[in-house]
Amino acid sequence: MAKELSKFEGIIPAFYACYNEAGEISPAAVRAMARWLLQKGVKGLYVGGSSGECIYQGVAERKAVLENVMAEVGGKLTVIAHVACNNTADSRELAAHAEDLGVDAIAAIPPIYFHLPPAAIAQYWNDISAAAPNTDFVIYNIPQLAGVALSGPLLAEMLKNPRVVAVKNSSMPVQDIQMWRDAGVFVFNGPDEQLFSGLAAGAGGGIGGTYAVMPELYLAIFAAYKAGEMEKGRAIQNDCCRIIYKMCEAKGNLYAVMKEILRRTGGPDAGGVRAPLPNLAPADSAIVDEAAAMIGAAVAKYC
Repeated sequence: MAKELSKFEGIIPAFYACYNEAGEISPAAVRAMARWLLQKGVKGLYVGGSSGECIYQGVAERKAVLENVMAEVGGKLTVIAHVACNNTADSRELAAHAEDLGVDAIAAIPPIYFHLPPAAIAQYWNDISAAAPNTDFVIYNIPQLAGVALSGPLLAEMLKNPRVVAVKNSSMPVQDIQMWRDAGVFVFNGPDEQLFSGLAAGAGGGIGGTYAVMPELYLAIFAAYKAGEMEKGRAIQNDCCRIIYKMCEAKGNLYAVMKEILRRTGGPDAGGVRAPLPNLAPADSAIVDEAAAMIGAAVAKYC
C-alpha cells in the first residue's frame, strides 16, 4: 500500500456527538471521548459524520467539535473530517477550516433531498475539495440515507481530481468494495455488520458507528483478518452483529443506546442525542444492560 494511504489502514471509529446537560456541544466531553478512543488503540477518528449527528448541527458547532478533537489527538491519530452540508457554501467553509486544522482527509456525502444528476454531484464534491486543495478527499457512499448511490462513471469522473483517494463505502453490497478497489482507490468498509467480509473483498480498513462502543472487538476482527485467522474473525464478527441487533431492539436511537452503554461501563459521558433523534425510553434500560454485558463477555472471550 502506498505510504500516503497507509494512514487509513485499520479501525477508525465514527466519532459520537458529545453534549452537555443543556444539549450543547461540550468541548470537555469531546476531548474525553477522543482521549478514550486514543487509549483503545484505534487507527483514527471519523469526525462529523452520521454518528456525529452532523445534519442536526450548525457550522459553528461542527467547527468546535473538530477543533477539540484535533487539539486532543491531532498528530496522534488519523483524523478524517466529514464536511458536507446540504449546500456548497457551508461545506466549503468546513473544508477550509478542516484543512487549516491539519486533518488527514476530508469526506463528503452527496447532496441530499433533491435528486441531482451525476454531473451536479461531481461539481459539488469538486467545489468542496477545491476549498481544501492540499487535503485528501474521501467520497462517502451511503445510498440508503443519501438517496443517491456512487456509480462507476461518477467515480471515474471524480478520479480526475488528484485529491480523491478513497471511498467510505456504506452501501450494503460487498461487491461495491471490489468495484471501487478496481477503480484504484482505497476503500473503507462502512456497514459494521460486514467488516470481516468487507476486508476480504478488498477494504483496507473500516469506519463504523458502533466501533466506539466496542473498539476492542473491531480491532480484534481486523487483527484476525490480517493474521489469516478466518474462523476467529468470523466468530468475533458474528458476536458484533448479535450485539448490534440487541442494541437495535431499543426504542431510543442507536447512538443514545451506545452513549448510555459507555456511561454505564465507565467510558466517557457524551450526553444524549439531539432532537428529532429519540433519546432512551424507560424500557430501554434492560436492553442497554444486556448489550453492555454482551460486549463485556465478547471482549473477555476474544481480547
